[in-house]
Amino acid sequence: MIDFVWKVFCKTGSIDTYLLMKEMEREFEAEASSAEEYAAEEQPTV
Repeated sequence: MIDFVWKVFCKTGSIDTYLLMKEMEREFEAEASSAEEYAAEEQPTV
């Protein structure tokens, strides 16, 4: 999805589109980070 937004930005030069892409990147990174934390918590300790 981010690739599509980037292509739209490249074609239009719209700052709003660029800001949308950056917001989507931050959301993706936050989700990935929380998923990693969850996975680390779920591993059994020996």
